[in-house]
Amino acid sequence: MPRASDTASPDPRHDGFVRVRGAHEHNLRGVDVDIPRDVLAVFTGVSGSGKSSLAFGTIYAEAQRRYFESVAPYARRLIHQIGAPKVAGITGLPPAVSLQQSRSAPTSRSSVGTVTTLSNSLRMLFSRAGTYPAGAERLDSDAFSPNTAAGACPECHGLGLVHRTTEELLVPDPSLSIRDGAIAAWPGAWQGKNLRDILDALGYEVDRPWRELAQKDRDWILFTDEQPVVTVHPVRDAERIQRPYQGTYMSANRYVLKTFSDSKSQTLRAKAERFLDSAPCPACGGARLRAEALAVTFGGRTIAELARLPLAELAGILAPGKDTSETARVLTDDLRARIETVMELGLGYLGLDRPTPTLSAGELQRLRLATQLRSGLFGVVYVLDEPSAGLHPADTESLLTVLDRLKSAGNSVFVVEHHLDVMRRADWLVDVGPRAGEHGGRVLHSGPVEGLRGVADSATARFLFDDSPAAVRQVRPPQGWLKVGPVTRHNLRDVRAEFPLGAFTAVTGVSGSGKSTLIGEISEELDGVGRLVVVDQKPIGRTPRSNLATYTGLFDVVRKVFAGTEEARARGYGVGRFSFNVTGGRCETCQGEGFVSVELLFLPSTYAPCPDCAGARYNPETLQVAYRGRNIAEVLDLTVEAAAGFFTAADDDAARPVLRSLRTLLDVGLGYLRLGQPATELSGGEAQRIKLASELQRVRRGHTLYLLDEPTTGLHPADVEVLLRQLHGLVDAGHTVVVVEHDMAVVAGADWVVDMGPGGGDEGGQVVVAGPPGSVADAPDSRTAPYLGRLLHG
Repeated sequence: MPRASDTASPDPRHDGFVRVRGAHEHNLRGVDVDIPRDVLAVFTGVSGSGKSSLAFGTIYAEAQRRYFESVAPYARRLIHQIGAPKVAGITGLPPAVSLQQSRSAPTSRSSVGTVTTLSNSLRMLFSRAGTYPAGAERLDSDAFSPNTAAGACPECHGLGLVHRTTEELLVPDPSLSIRDGAIAAWPGAWQGKNLRDILDALGYEVDRPWRELAQKDRDWILFTDEQPVVTVHPVRDAERIQRPYQGTYMSANRYVLKTFSDSKSQTLRAKAERFLDSAPCPACGGARLRAEALAVTFGGRTIAELARLPLAELAGILAPGKDTSETARVLTDDLRARIETVMELGLGYLGLDRPTPTLSAGELQRLRLATQLRSGLFGVVYVLDEPSAGLHPADTESLLTVLDRLKSAGNSVFVVEHHLDVMRRADWLVDVGPRAGEHGGRVLHSGPVEGLRGVADSATARFLFDDSPAAVRQVRPPQGWLKVGPVTRHNLRDVRAEFPLGAFTAVTGVSGSGKSTLIGEISEELDGVGRLVVVDQKPIGRTPRSNLATYTGLFDVVRKVFAGTEEARARGYGVGRFSFNVTGGRCETCQGEGFVSVELLFLPSTYAPCPDCAGARYNPETLQVAYRGRNIAEVLDLTVEAAAGFFTAADDDAARPVLRSLRTLLDVGLGYLRLGQPATELSGGEAQRIKLASELQRVRRGHTLYLLDEPTTGLHPADVEVLLRQLHGLVDAGHTVVVVEHDMAVVAGADWVVDMGPGGGDEGGQVVVAGPPGSVADAPDSRTAPYLGRLLHG
């Protein structure tokens, strides 16, 4: 049976619009909207209003579904299981490319060069046009990659580092005996006792202080590769049966290296890493490549040396000289053109060997955007997720130029965005709202930007058309000073900075100027810090089993409430019965996941709702227990706002701790999230606010310094106001808040500003100016000053 989307328009090719009819995805309320093609269209609205559900969950998802319709029948039969977006019809929809702020799996082998494919071109340049030693054979491009067997240094396997242990690391306190735990790197519990008993059986003195043992004995105990097997006669409690057993010895060095390389447990690997020294590989000097590849040069430099350079500097070195061959000229011209695109996006300070996990989500998305610019595609819809995230206002202007180029190449650019400057440059604005969750899901305006001015319900209009200067706050007097530095790390060279205590400080500067490096030096060891709370944007969990309720501790209280019901007590159900992570209450078909994996031939695996529990995660018996008319799955499906109303109406002592957690989540503007919302569906900004809410619900004693890295990322200006109320409330209560921030509205309301720069990479790394916002706005060398001044002075 044909879908409505395939029959709704007589000839959508000549219509010029993408027309959406009856969209019901997530909180969308039967949305009808028309968006012209070949324009820059911005989707905006408060967090949780439904803009991403419209742009990604509906428009992009439908484009993807239509692509899947074209694949082989076997794959298509499986893909149908995952369903289509809840929409009556979409016409005029071209093929779509999505650029979302999702991170790839962190791996040190993924880098700026691999994401942009610039590394491929550089390897080709060395293979075809490099200067080889006399008599050396030409190498394939694979021989210049540390990620292939042909190129990786055999000593460090292409990682550039070797991990080694030392006696000082393995035995931090030599006054202890082996029995008292001198070898700190050994495992605890039975396994550690087993190793001590084996040493005792081998004749080593386990009760003498470590420093009194002979050096040759100490070396053997810590570093031997031998694994002798001996009969151990364990000494245990008198009432226990003591049976001899065969024990195999493993040295501390071998245990640490094996745990670090093989353990699946992140906790065990982190513990093992504490006993390791990482040093550049002695064979390749950290260059990650075989000697044959490092013997080849271009312009007098190896490929590893060029990969370490900032892209802006690399482009200059690749400029063709008089003696350049035709092959080299073609390859360097292509490389420089592609590097230029990355530089346009304000990322010229990155090197090709910069690992992907060290990049912000915004940097990673812009690198992917640069790759798309060079792809030459036209006639497609690019759907972008907040490309301005993590961008200084100066870099946002470069981004807008790039988006215009994508549009000029004959594409439609649909952007989910909160940045007011990006909205102002849009050809078409789709404002979704008026509020979040069930109070949103309507299109308030779809048309030229100016048309939003008269929409009374729009939270966006209030900020977009407000040209009045920012209100000047009374600057709080410092209660003391926190002194940081001298810092020499990354691009910082002997940098010192001071932060006022009992005040709100914003650290500003262009991307790559050294902001995060500077605040990363703040620790509890510094005078004046007291208690330190770092609230970053890392995920609150990497699997759907972790969610808002489990992270905040809310789920524990909710389970106690259900276990306390008459029905649960009558059935003998304890608190564990209401966990979807353990056997008993969960649905065993999906193991409490709520979905099952669908393996697709020649395509990545995808997921479908569990056929037995339909996504509820619990078995039918558990779902028969209700609290005030709702079962546990239905409560987890409530939004924070709805749950607050539900538990307030309960007027139940057992529910009061739930309300405390819910109120702090409401206070940081997260009322639209569902209690059971999987961690994998949360943005970095949402994860950060959940962490902040978890901290706010604790009883605070004494002075605390709160450190936040770009807390307004992913927030609508209306949500920024809500968050700032909380942060300024912390300062008013006597605490200190330091934020890395690009939002000039936040900077203008700070007590103190530390501006880094003046540029990124090697052109940055200095404190350009520090002082109250008004004085920073007048600083002549600051790239932040013009934008801050515009907000303060109008």
